[in-house]
Amino acid sequence: MTTLRIWYVFVLVAMLGVITWASSRCALFDIPREVFTHPWFIATLLDAYFAFVAFWVWVAWKEGTLAARVLWLVTILLWGNPAVAGYMLLELARVKRAGGSLDAVFTTKRPGAIALPGVLTVLGIAVYVLGAKNVLFP
Repeated sequence: MTTLRIWYVFVLVAMLGVITWASSRCALFDIPREVFTHPWFIATLLDAYFAFVAFWVWVAWKEGTLAARVLWLVTILLWGNPAVAGYMLLELARVKRAGGSLDAVFTTKRPGAIALPGVLTVLGIAVYVLGAKNVLFP
C-alpha cells in the first residue's frame, strides 16, 4: 500500500505542477489549430478520456448514490489524472483508517458522499471558465 500511496502522491504533485506550469505559459484554450487538429493530438486525447471513463466505471460501481457517481464522472472528466490520483489516495486512506487490506480498496462499496466530488466539480468548472476567458470574453 505504501508503494501505491507514493505513486499516487507523485502523480498528483506532478500533474498539478505541469498544469500550473502550462497555465502560466498560455491560456487553456489557446491551443494552435495545427496542434488541435493533429491526428496524434486527437488520438492521445481520446485515449486519455477513454481511460478516465474506464476508471470512472469502477468508481461508479463503488459509489452508492447516483449523485456521487455523476459528480465523480464530471470531476474525473474535468480534472483527469489529478482526480484519479485523489480518489485513489482517498480510498487508500480509508483502508488504513479501517485497518483493512488492499483488497478493500478494490472491493468495498462506499455510501456515496457528494461533498468532495461536488467541490472538485465546482473548482473544475471555475478553472475551465477562467481558462476560456479569452474565448468567452474576447
